[in-house]
Amino acid sequence: MQIWIGTSGFQYKEWKGKFYPETLSEAKMLGYYAERFSTTEINYTFRSTPSLKSIENWSARTPEQFRFAFKAPQSVTHFAKLRDCAEKVAWFEQAIAPMGGKRGPVLFQLPPSFKADVEVLTQFLAVLPKGMRAAFEFRHPSWFEEPVYAALRKANAALCIAEDEKLLTPSVTTADFGYLRLRREDYETADLKRWAAWIEQQAAQWSDVFIYLKHEEQGLGPKFGQTLQAELKPATA
Repeated sequence: MQIWIGTSGFQYKEWKGKFYPETLSEAKMLGYYAERFSTTEINYTFRSTPSLKSIENWSARTPEQFRFAFKAPQSVTHFAKLRDCAEKVAWFEQAIAPMGGKRGPVLFQLPPSFKADVEVLTQFLAVLPKGMRAAFEFRHPSWFEEPVYAALRKANAALCIAEDEKLLTPSVTTADFGYLRLRREDYETADLKRWAAWIEQQAAQWSDVFIYLKHEEQGLGPKFGQTLQAELKPATA
């Protein structure tokens, strides 16, 4: 199992003096970040389609063993709520395709008000581009049921296991890769050790696992990420 650990985003001026050196320019943040982490989650794509220039720039500033996960557009997850989205998803797939081998999963984060609809989910899974690794972050508890897990398993799509102060996704595996979003700001080392132990237990069924800590002003995400790296070091990318 290959383990990819990082944070949701990387370009935060608030992290200067906490993770980044005080004098580091924003243009050099990704290179500095990529020397310490193996992946990042691009949330920018939720609202805007990345340009080819941006994709090429991100790729050029990172080593070969680095992966970018992309958050799916809000036009798919929030406006259309997965309905009749084949063209939108195909367009997004084309936009991120130039990332090539550095492309990680696509995260479909659904709004908290969107209740479970297995038929809609099944229809959406059927139109996903071949080869796209898709992870789904459900934020309404009604989704946490076996029919949803079965639909994801059939499509080899991952249930995003997310944790914050309000909601904890059940630790259910539905694909041959894992996707975790650990969003709390009060993790203790013991909490991260428990997550590391659980992740290691999935090695028989996951070829890869992507783990993202929260982006926040205090620079705790990188600190938590480095703690997880220390716990999972033998298998980390």
